[in-house]
Amino acid sequence: MVKIRLKRFGTQKRPCYRVVVQDSRKPRDGACIEEIGTYQPIAAEGKQVSIDLDRAKYWIGVGAQPTDIVKKLMNVQSATQAK
Repeated sequence: MVKIRLKRFGTQKRPCYRVVVQDSRKPRDGACIEEIGTYQPIAAEGKQVSIDLDRAKYWIGVGAQPTDIVKKLMNVQSATQAK
């Protein structure tokens, strides 16, 4: 199954994440199909989430399943763009 999930990078105690489309059988930091955004939890409040929602909707449309965290981040991103 294809999932939309987080891939960790950054240094120790300074995490950054990429939002990626990846086969669920691959390791978390392994090869991905496509990178569609970033999540930086340490950044300023308005600059934490950056996701290409059009690509995310495309992948969901063809059967990819977002994880719970990615669903929340997409909701935050869409709420921020609506303002």
